[in-house]
Amino acid sequence: MGSKEILNRALKLKPAERFLIIEGLIESIDQPDKKLDEMWIEEAEKRLKAYREGKLEGIPMEDIFNEKQ
Repeated sequence: MGSKEILNRALKLKPAERFLIIEGLIESIDQPDKKLDEMWIEEAEKRLKAYREGKLEGIPMEDIFNEKQ
């Protein structure tokens, strides 16, 4: 069954049933990815170590917020 057929079937459901499907789909997308979290933690630790060793320069917060967007 293709995604268009699933959508067409879902649109024929009662509003309350459609809401449950929407809620379930959003919840499934909003789950944290532990592997991705671990990768970001590792990267943050590497950057902090490099900063503390003087291998990486920081940018003053004022410069970041004063940049034209």
